[in-house]
Amino acid sequence: MAEHPAYPVGLRLTGRRVVVLGGGQVAQRRLPALIAAGADVHLVSPGATPSVEAMADAGEITWHRRPYAEGDLAAAWYALIATSDSEANTRASAEAEAHRVWCVRSDDADAATAWTPATGSSEGVTVAVLTTEARDRDPRRTAAIRDAVVEGLRDGTLVAPHHRTRTPGVALVGGGPGDPDLITVRGRRLLAEADVVIADRLGPRDLLAELPPHVEVIDAAKIPYGRFMAQEAINNALVEHARRGKSVVRLKGGDPYVFGRGMEELHALAEAGIPCTVVPGISSSISVPGAAGIPVTHRGVAHEFTVVSGHVAPDDARSLVDWPSLAKLTGTLVVLMGVDKIGRIAETLVAHGKSPDTPVALVQEGTTAAQRRVDATLATVAETVVAQEVKPPAVIVIGEVVGVGRNGTA
Repeated sequence: MAEHPAYPVGLRLTGRRVVVLGGGQVAQRRLPALIAAGADVHLVSPGATPSVEAMADAGEITWHRRPYAEGDLAAAWYALIATSDSEANTRASAEAEAHRVWCVRSDDADAATAWTPATGSSEGVTVAVLTTEARDRDPRRTAAIRDAVVEGLRDGTLVAPHHRTRTPGVALVGGGPGDPDLITVRGRRLLAEADVVIADRLGPRDLLAELPPHVEVIDAAKIPYGRFMAQEAINNALVEHARRGKSVVRLKGGDPYVFGRGMEELHALAEAGIPCTVVPGISSSISVPGAAGIPVTHRGVAHEFTVVSGHVAPDDARSLVDWPSLAKLTGTLVVLMGVDKIGRIAETLVAHGKSPDTPVALVQEGTTAAQRRVDATLATVAETVVAQEVKPPAVIVIGEVVGVGRNGTA
């Protein structure tokens, strides 16, 4: 049997009995996929890892807390043998053979009637990799091939043409803080499949260079506004391109819903009857401080963090931020879009009780090659911004956590 390649097949296990012998690391890795397949999973094992025990406690599997016994595989459709008792494994394998139950053995693949492929998935496609020859059965190689194929499908470098007509629509994609590697897998895939990309200035610009020549890239900052407000013009552009049957990606910096006006665009699309997908992104409010060595929370230092917009000053009638209350908080304050207003912000916080010595860090162009960090205090930050010529985009972190990354302690 080992001279012939395995025959690949997809098992439909929904509602069908699957028996797993052994509750160790092998079971811990394999059980989630069996549960996701809808199998009626029965675990036979005296003990189990905490993760496997949690699956049983949650009712995802049925756990028989005992060793393997003759007859356990009689009604099974599929079996996974993964105990540390080789004699019990051999007996269970013989029972599986007698009852014509496809059986995987973690201790002896040559004695098994089935092999588990290296699997991965991307948007409804499952990739399963098996070696064709027993002597070349290297799990590291099959896993590497699987990873390469799945990653290519996810990030768009391996393009599988759609032979069915795609439904036109818009995807609001959070591009992350700037580093092109920090966009989500789903966001990158949708970007690779787009016909039109309407991009923000703060989006991951390097990704645009990877798009195929036929993709129309529109700089949102350069859309002719005419008699419309800037956001209304962007909304109109999204609607118009989608109505032409195009697949449109609105590429935004950070996350679409963190000061990104994503909901305004979603509402405009909904009113026009255009389907919209929202793909969350990594917010600069957390990622940029992290990239600069600053944790927004830290045990014994900060049990909370607050993110606010600084695009209008505290004394501006349009401000919706309760600055006096923020001054009383003991946690971390993260200010976005506040470089040119940081002086008045600092004055307001100090006026309402914040210590002038409170550490402040400004992280400019976070996560990119141009990233730099400038440190100050509430008392000195206004003059520091001018002296160091700090420019937007920059994330401002206020609180004792600023000192954690540099000193090891606050």
